[in-house]
Amino acid sequence: MISAKMEKVLNEQINEELFSSYLYLSMASYFENTKYTGFAQWMRIQSHEEYEHAMKFFEFIIELGGKVTLAAIEKPKAKWTSPKNAFEEALKHELHITDKINKLADLAIEEKNHAVGSFLKWFVDEQVEEVSHAQGIVDKFDLIGDSKGSLFMLDRELGKRSKD
Repeated sequence: MISAKMEKVLNEQINEELFSSYLYLSMASYFENTKYTGFAQWMRIQSHEEYEHAMKFFEFIIELGGKVTLAAIEKPKAKWTSPKNAFEEALKHELHITDKINKLADLAIEEKNHAVGSFLKWFVDEQVEEVSHAQGIVDKFDLIGDSKGSLFMLDRELGKRSKD
C-alpha cells in the first residue's frame, strides 16, 4: 500500500518534525536564559506540537504496513540576536516545512496514492496556520520596534498560549 519511495520520504518527514520539535525546544531554552518566559512558554508548546506531528507520521507509516526508520536529529542552533530574530527564524523554518509537506503531497498525487494524499491534507492545512501564526508574531515585533514595554507585553501575551 506504500511504495519504497513514499516510505522513504515519509520517514524523512518524521526527522523534519522531530528536528522542528528540537529547534523550538532550543528556542524555549534561549528565551528562558534571557528571561522571556512568555516566549519560552510559546516555544515549549510549539515543540510539543511538532513532536505530535512526528508521531502522526510514525503511526501512519505503520498503519500502511511500512517500516519506520529513524535518523539522527541535527543539533539545533542555540543563540539568536534577539527575540524577534528567533521568531523570524521560526517563520523561515515553518516555510521550509511547508515546502516539504507540499512536496510530499505532490508525490502522493504523482503516485496516485489517495490514502497518503488524504493524510497529508491535514498537514497542508496545519502549515497554513503555522505560517500565519509565526508571520503574525513577526509582524507584531515590527510594530513594537524598540519599545521595551511593548516587548514585555508581547512576551506576556504569548505566555498565555495553552496546549489546546
